[in-house]
Amino acid sequence: MATTAQDVRTIALSLPDSSEKLAWGMPTFRVGGKIFVALADDDTSIGVKCPKEDRAGLIAAEPEKFFIREGHDDNYAWLRVRLAAVQDAEELRSILTDSWRQAAPKRLAAAHPELGGGAG
Repeated sequence: MATTAQDVRTIALSLPDSSEKLAWGMPTFRVGGKIFVALADDDTSIGVKCPKEDRAGLIAAEPEKFFIREGHDDNYAWLRVRLAAVQDAEELRSILTDSWRQAAPKRLAAAHPELGGGAG
């Protein structure tokens, strides 16, 4: 079952100290003032934080799921995820939690060990 924009919103807002704010006409979800997920304007994909050195491997392993927008994401630690390719809410939660941990202030992340490392 494909995941939806509403699934993204529900899971993102369930993470500690998360909030929603419009930016560039799109919903973004933030922790500590930093964006950790942004919904695309057509609700079919999201952008999440991902170390630049990890992107190529993820895209090579699952090109139907992960991608970057050439010329737009090149210099940023971001990865795009096609929601239709995400298997279920658990996988989506893992992706969003991993992004949240990268954006969250260290003290906040440390206060939530249950959200420890995960797949990205």
